Amino acid sequence: MENLWYVAGTIFQLWMFVVVFFIMLPAMFGLSLGVTEVYIQVLVKILEWATLRIQRGQQEQPSAPIPLHTGIIERVGGSMEEEMWQLRCSRPEAAGAFCLSDGVYFCKKGLESIVEDQVTQRFSSEELASWNLLTRTNQNFYYISLRLTIIWGLGVFVRYCVLLPFRIALASTGISWLVIGTCVVGFLPESSAKNWLSELVHLTCYRICARGLSATIHYHNKENRPQKGGICVANHTTPIDVVILANDGCYAMVGQTHGGLLGILQKSMVRSCPHVWFERSEMKDRNTVTRRLRHHVAAKTKLPILIFPEGTCVNNTSVMMFKKGSFEIGGTIYPVAIKYDRRFGDAFWNSSKYNMVSYLLRMMTSWAIVVNVWYLPPMTIQDGEDAAQFANRVKSVIAHQGGLLDLAWDGGLKRCKVKDSLKEEQQKMYSNIIVGQNHIRTTKTCSETREDQ
Repeated sequence: MENLWYVAGTIFQLWMFVVVFFIMLPAMFGLSLGVTEVYIQVLVKILEWATLRIQRGQQEQPSAPIPLHTGIIERVGGSMEEEMWQLRCSRPEAAGAFCLSDGVYFCKKGLESIVEDQVTQRFSSEELASWNLLTRTNQNFYYISLRLTIIWGLGVFVRYCVLLPFRIALASTGISWLVIGTCVVGFLPESSAKNWLSELVHLTCYRICARGLSATIHYHNKENRPQKGGICVANHTTPIDVVILANDGCYAMVGQTHGGLLGILQKSMVRSCPHVWFERSEMKDRNTVTRRLRHHVAAKTKLPILIFPEGTCVNNTSVMMFKKGSFEIGGTIYPVAIKYDRRFGDAFWNSSKYNMVSYLLRMMTSWAIVVNVWYLPPMTIQDGEDAAQFANRVKSVIAHQGGLLDLAWDGGLKRCKVKDSLKEEQQKMYSNIIVGQNHIRTTKTCSETREDQ
């Protein structure tokens, strides 16, 4: 029995030595020993070999699974007005008047939405064209060859028996450090030293947690990093977005107060840092939220506010409508584009399918989290521009930089029905064509088309 306790004590001391000298100290100074980078390079080589082996197996075995297409409908870009003009060019006498055949256009759009709408597919994990040796695929590629099956089996052992315990231990260490550190710093009087210690505690915690996910983060254009007194807005894929961004700087978080473990974290964090937490009743009062956020932004010495205007997680392929409330506060907006490399793991959190514990388990059993973060030039509202237009302009810049689709749909459609205002908007657009508001433009376009022909 004594020998057992001696072995356990030795393992614990070795673990503490590794955590303190190889993880916590480098994390405090923002250093990396390069272990994760080497690990990612090895993964890339293995995945490239697996891809080639699958392609050769598909040629040798006609019955082997074929990679799925990303979509089953080929959509033509353009607005309803543009498509309607093209449809009416063959019928110039219908320009500016109602035509019963216009219903064919709406039937076509309706069937496309039923088969494959642009909203629902943004809230499900995208199928990979090439298998990444994880279980996120409906194609049994690992039966193509014995060697591929062995590599897949070794990968399962490494991810669940080696990486998972290590990552859980690191995450527990980071969260414990956050709770204890922020509570201790919270007892200090307000001063520059307290602010410095608070930022150090937060940075260290998030960097330890990032190492617990084997996160490799590439930051671009660091000269555009959010400054104090500003508002940082970013596209939203996962709750881990906070950890990714906070690895390179501290932010004041905005959100609703919770109970349980998350509530304990919120209470400890707000002791040392001016985070903005709202009660459920306050979140429903837009004026109260706006007033508190404006008060925070007005203090130029406070940390920049971090907001995800989409209001929900999207599957790393698109950027959906930004809520305009974040852009009514005033001040400088610092856009940030986040794009995850899906080859190493699926970072998207499908909250309707997985609870937080299940999601974190999937994250910790993936190969790694590889992500690119682009800091974009600061933006301010222009003369004659309202909050909604400003939000759309910022959203377009983020989508373009991240290589994401720029969608006008509200992410809230994930859980609720389409708003009547969206239906009325489509009706008004078609009504403008019928009453002749676009008659001149339609006639001119059709005439030009006939001349070209």
